[in-house]
Amino acid sequence: MPKLSYESRFLIKNLVRGLLVLGLIIVAYIVLQKHTDFQEFLDYIGQWPFIVYMVYTISEVVFGIIPPELFMIWSINSGLFDSYVLNVAFLAAISYGAGVLGYFVGRRFKGTELFDRFLAKHVNQYHNLFRRFGGFLIFIGAVTPIPFSAVCMLVGMTRFKFGRFLLIATTRFLRFAVYSYIIYQAQI
Repeated sequence: MPKLSYESRFLIKNLVRGLLVLGLIIVAYIVLQKHTDFQEFLDYIGQWPFIVYMVYTISEVVFGIIPPELFMIWSINSGLFDSYVLNVAFLAAISYGAGVLGYFVGRRFKGTELFDRFLAKHVNQYHNLFRRFGGFLIFIGAVTPIPFSAVCMLVGMTRFKFGRFLLIATTRFLRFAVYSYIIYQAQI
């Protein structure tokens, strides 16, 4: 059996990490559904979809502080649209847009003192990975728990070709499609 490349091992490790986190979220969701009034809580916050979307947008712009899977669970019975698929597509579009914003922030503010300090603290850990992986890191950030916005910011700093970035970043929609399908099946 051929030995996997470092890139493949890194991708697999982070995919497994993402699936483990997803599994924990689903188990917690099922337990909360059975033993608490969790649906009542979701219905309560569902009364204010714009606030929920605003919190989600801020989270996605600031490196995914809150896992998007929690918002996918919320959108099963809530959101702007009557369809779970449309709600998840909207969440995916927000996440993709946050990544594009991150790209432009990185491109515009590279070299400013405040931004460089911020980068040293939050983004530079991915710089060596970007040197090694190039555009493949965009794909990894899009489909795994690695902070997508941070990767996009780093990519913008390097002046990576914007069209190529947009194309690779569309794989973010793949993650949302797969994860939301799994979440939807878990609630049936």
